[in-house]
Amino acid sequence: MEATAVTLSLARRADRFPNRTAVVDISEDRLYAPAEAIHEDRVSYGELSAIATRTAERLVALGICPGDTVCLVTRNRVASLALFFACRRLGATLAPVSHLLTPATVDRPFDVLEPDLVVAEAAQRDLVRSIPFDRSVTLEALSETDRAGIEVDDRRPGEFPLLALHGQSGRPIAGYASDTLERNCRTGIAAWGLAANDVVSLTTPLAAPDGLVRVAVSVLYVGGTLLLDRAFDPGDAAAAIAEEGATLLPGRATVLRDIVAEPDFDAAADSLERAVCEAPVDDDVIETYRDRDVQVARVYGRLECPTALSEGFVDDARAGDAEGSPVGRPVPDCRARLVDDAVLEGAADGRLQLSGPVVADGYVSAAGTDDERSEGPAALERADDEAGDRGRFVDGWFDTGDRFRRDEAGTYYLR
Repeated sequence: MEATAVTLSLARRADRFPNRTAVVDISEDRLYAPAEAIHEDRVSYGELSAIATRTAERLVALGICPGDTVCLVTRNRVASLALFFACRRLGATLAPVSHLLTPATVDRPFDVLEPDLVVAEAAQRDLVRSIPFDRSVTLEALSETDRAGIEVDDRRPGEFPLLALHGQSGRPIAGYASDTLERNCRTGIAAWGLAANDVVSLTTPLAAPDGLVRVAVSVLYVGGTLLLDRAFDPGDAAAAIAEEGATLLPGRATVLRDIVAEPDFDAAADSLERAVCEAPVDDDVIETYRDRDVQVARVYGRLECPTALSEGFVDDARAGDAEGSPVGRPVPDCRARLVDDAVLEGAADGRLQLSGPVVADGYVSAAGTDDERSEGPAALERADDEAGDRGRFVDGWFDTGDRFRRDEAGTYYLR
């Protein structure tokens, strides 16, 4: 009998537990999706899979084929998740474009992506007008598009990148194959015990790697429940965590701090079991959660590797460390090393390089995915450079350009 493999297939999860809640939309105006598919603000795995199927059929009717690129400009929506799985079924590439870009910068990802279709929420019409591409459709219009019949194998990944994510300034753009995304999903299982009984609050945009890959897709991968808000609001997040019994809070330092200041924080903390926070984060924020028996793990990730380093929940807080913010050790499937002219061994201080199956497959260029392995570290550009938020892929490693200290026990500290 053939063993059942764990994949990104949403249809397989819908077959196994169709009535389990996949997403709870906590937005004030609720989610955008066809009315017949939604029961109030909750979307089951069966319903989400059905929405993804209809979305794929509508994309085909609009001419989307394997290898095509679909850009999405929207805030967090259930439709965003449906488009992700629809593109997977079609062998197309989804490229979320952040609504936080400006009319002056939104053209940057489009200089590289050359999409076949742009899908946008109506609220982003001003931003869409600045996009140098004239084939666009609103989410509402897409939902009303006639559907074309399709035959796809949702259990087999396509040969083209499934996901293309851009940096904060609009570039660079990192490409992720389906297998690479699956490896990243397993990180949550191994590093933080992410499981089907987890209820997880999404506090970052789905256009960002820590929002889409580290949290949303990973939660759906394990069969958990995602609390989704159109845009982060600390009061709404704290209330929803308490009301829905959320168990895991991933976020950036400002998110965890802002939630602490809300009246519903104590009730939220009573529900939470653990939190995952992007480093650096002040010790007082971590201690506030730990004082309420919420375990906290500090993590480090990049556009090119959504989660590279992570503390364990049992790690002691290293308060007042003057030599950097502790971020633990490399997660499973991620290799890390420090370099400074040469590879450094043991306790050292140097530039962090990453490798392994959780690292992006390369930077996307107009011609496809380019791993840029020919470029050396001497040409490194930092995240704050005008040229873009990029490091370099060098000889099988991604050079982050970020400096770290590693102690004798193998723990890394962000400088």
